[in-house]
Amino acid sequence: MSSHVAPGDQVTPGLDRRTELREFLRSRRARLSPEDVGLPSHGRRRVPGLRREEMAQLAGMSYAYYARLEQGYGETMSAEVLDVVARVLCLTEEEHGHLIRLAQPDRQSTPQATPPPQRLRPTVQHLLDALGVPAYVVSRRMDILGWNRLAAAVFGDWGRLPSAERNVARLIFLSSAMRDRFSDPADAALKVAGVLRINAGKSPGDPHLASLIQELSQKSEEFRRLWARHEVSCGSVGDSVRMRHPVVGEFDLVREPMALPGGAPMRLMTFHAEPGSRSEEALRILASWEMEPLR
Repeated sequence: MSSHVAPGDQVTPGLDRRTELREFLRSRRARLSPEDVGLPSHGRRRVPGLRREEMAQLAGMSYAYYARLEQGYGETMSAEVLDVVARVLCLTEEEHGHLIRLAQPDRQSTPQATPPPQRLRPTVQHLLDALGVPAYVVSRRMDILGWNRLAAAVFGDWGRLPSAERNVARLIFLSSAMRDRFSDPADAALKVAGVLRINAGKSPGDPHLASLIQELSQKSEEFRRLWARHEVSCGSVGDSVRMRHPVVGEFDLVREPMALPGGAPMRLMTFHAEPGSRSEEALRILASWEMEPLR
């Protein structure tokens, strides 16, 4: 199964790492008020958040030095400086890692170049088919590389879609049928945008990923709004997602993502219901239900 950009198609250049770093730092400053970091407030501000000079003061550096970081020149900074900036901005662990990847990509432990065209190993598809829970495999670009029958029953039959449309982000933002499978589609969209953002930080030079982001920005106002927030997330382990299905109604699944070793980055996404719950019964019904295609 191919990525969403067919071979030979014109591909958008990758994302600009310095621009991403600049906008990320600005967005993190904007969400903090002076009171949040122990500074006095001087009345209403024209723009929300900390000013650059306040940020530099809190980080113990000159304004010019911090401004250079926010201009995208993080490769000249020490690891200690980036750690201080992360602490002052109250970054989460995921956001801290995102900052380092954008500022100093050479510090990454493994190469994050553009991955080659991805194919699912037959043994992985056999594993999917053997699992008794909904499961699918996605690439870093969120292309859906393989799935099992129960995943098709829960999310819709991806096999009836053209391969170019089998992408979680495209379906969440551009397919009403996919969105209708989630009880809270806005929350699902927020999480997908966060995963896409952190993956873009890992591979800013990937033109296929940049092309997907450009397409979603052109076609979805919701995506443009969420993308501008610069939220990052690698997908919460063990979080609950409420699904909605025309046959069994609403039910809850626990999401467990796992990295697959070998070759280009892939993640196995599994979903299970709490034992003895109504949701487990809903999955049993869907396991014997004839799959309904996405329309």
